[in-house]
Amino acid sequence: MKAAYINKTGPPENILYGDLPAPKPGPTQCLVKVSAVALNPVDTYIRAGMIQMPLPAPFIVGCDLAGTVAEIGPGVTRFEPGDRVWGSNQGLLGRQGTFAEYCAVDECWLYPTPHDVTDEQAAASALVGITAHLGLVRDAKLEKGETIFVHGGSGGVGSTVVQMAKAIGARVVATAGSAKKVELCRQLGADFVINYKTQNVEVELKSIAPAGVNVWWETLREPNFDLAVGALSARGRMIVIAGREARPSFPVGPFYVKGCSLHGFVMFMASPKEQQDAADDINRWLAQGKLKANIDRVMPLSQAAAAQRLQEESTIGHSGALAGKIVLKP
Repeated sequence: MKAAYINKTGPPENILYGDLPAPKPGPTQCLVKVSAVALNPVDTYIRAGMIQMPLPAPFIVGCDLAGTVAEIGPGVTRFEPGDRVWGSNQGLLGRQGTFAEYCAVDECWLYPTPHDVTDEQAAASALVGITAHLGLVRDAKLEKGETIFVHGGSGGVGSTVVQMAKAIGARVVATAGSAKKVELCRQLGADFVINYKTQNVEVELKSIAPAGVNVWWETLREPNFDLAVGALSARGRMIVIAGREARPSFPVGPFYVKGCSLHGFVMFMASPKEQQDAADDINRWLAQGKLKANIDRVMPLSQAAAAQRLQEESTIGHSGALAGKIVLKP
């Protein structure tokens, strides 16, 4: 089978595209014929060696996939050959990745793809959808009628958070860095959008939410905690999902006086049950049209190295070249 893989961590140029033996499903695994995969920033961190994890050799990159079950192990109970499925949490903690024509996946990390949802949409909604759900539902416990601020509402995770928050019934304030991205946030359902390059976020937030926002979702690697804590309401909750090496200053006094809470997490440490709960809601919202992955572009799997370089430049280099997910097709 064709696959995008590395023999050692390093720059995007370390990604090779060539033939590897197709995997065999284990007792509780499904062999999935992959039709679409999605790229995430964490994929680039693992490939670069920034996140230390055990990696098989050779190591197939990628976390997300969507496709069709080709074969099942004897212990599989939830799926049959021919079922359309999507999943995430691959390429992590010693598991092989998804950027290949076939992938063997434990059935606990797979979910049925809704009938009218494309494989491209399912793959692009996988990691970002589970991440958004864990942060909004499990940790922030966002409720209908509350106000949430999404820092970077047009990105892969941010655009998913905006849509999920609206599906929950929240009032959504988002930021974006261009007129095009501002309009995209509005199309996604944001009630207010602040262009952080032309407007003062602090001033605008005081006008929009004088009593503060209930939830602050931070996507930046270097959060401005003074801004965030100042904008939170009493008992506000803040979610951080980036900035592994970041060490910004933190206003402890204002934070605890307001009774706020701070939640940080990585999706791949969530249990199968927690991720299944997220997938159930994701599937319902996908089927209802309340959730749609923001796909920036679709590329052939053979261009995996170029795709990772583009993602890296956008995430770490702040190039602004991407407004959404990169999907690749074998």
